[in-house]
Amino acid sequence: MEASIQEVARLTGTTSRTLRHYDAIGLLEPSRVGDNGYRWYDDRALVRLQRILLLRGLGLGLPDISRVLQREQDEVTALRHHLDWLRSEQRRLARQAASVERTITARQEGGPIMAEEMFDGFDHTRYKDEVEQRWGTDAYASSDAWWRGLSEDERAGWKATTARLATDWAQAAEAGTDPASDGAQELARRHVAWLGAVPGTPGHGSAPVKEYVLGLADMYVADDRFAANYGGQAGATFVRDALHEYAARHL
Repeated sequence: MEASIQEVARLTGTTSRTLRHYDAIGLLEPSRVGDNGYRWYDDRALVRLQRILLLRGLGLGLPDISRVLQREQDEVTALRHHLDWLRSEQRRLARQAASVERTITARQEGGPIMAEEMFDGFDHTRYKDEVEQRWGTDAYASSDAWWRGLSEDERAGWKATTARLATDWAQAAEAGTDPASDGAQELARRHVAWLGAVPGTPGHGSAPVKEYVLGLADMYVADDRFAANYGGQAGATFVRDALHEYAARHL
């Protein structure tokens, strides 16, 4: 398959100007340029563009996207991680859509509105009880206030950072990386810094408390909801072992 720049712009909802800019900064080169100056894109270029658009959807800027693409050479593996995230979002959005439909039906027919159903798929506080039980009410209240105070752009940036970290973990696990290796320990360092950036977490503002990091690491393996973020039990086990190693060295 080969598509002209006009066709690609139409199919993706972007513009020819944007595609030329991607070329100018070395992010997406056309597969060839015709004698008339028209840019053409083959399968390889179109797959790269798909990945660019997916990363833009996560809130990443162009410099970050370029670094991710340079680091993630295995297209199929990277796309599988994107697919996992998209399916997760699909399920969440489906729940939101269903809850809105129930609200519309209730308003039109005069039926009762069930709060538990009305906000299904919307609640970012679904782990509230677990957080309070493990680390106290102040921990949840502080982190909740922090999240609510973020702008939409800040929230998008945070989600992008989270998704990028999870992807890097999963790829390292699939590659059979040693949890004690430099690469795994750098991921652990990033993970610990990510945890410590949230107000209300034990040790916020400095290094997170060792017991907190170890407890979370163990939870990633014990709880399938968290393990899914790292590609399943094998990925979660790799994350746990790397974090345990990091905590023993630095916390």
